[in-house]
Amino acid sequence: MAHTKSLGTSKNLRDSESKRLGIKKQDGQTVSVGQIIVRQRGSKYLTGKNVKQGSDDTIYAMQDGKVKFRSSKKIRFDGKVRYIKIVEVITA
Repeated sequence: MAHTKSLGTSKNLRDSESKRLGIKKQDGQTVSVGQIIVRQRGSKYLTGKNVKQGSDDTIYAMQDGKVKFRSSKKIRFDGKVRYIKIVEVITA
């Protein structure tokens, strides 16, 4: 005969591994071809000159140079103004 009551099992103690998103290279840092600048979900940062966007929205360098972040206005289809952040690589 058991001396203590039986306890239930927990089924929700697992957690997913973090995805390590965010900015990997800051403004003014040098990058080479293929280096990741920003890892993101969705298009928080948009691509500018000498960068491309991967299928998982990762922004990476297409040429050697320095990273440049800038802000700009973009007019949406309904006429509202949206401020966007653009990532570029400036070649020397």
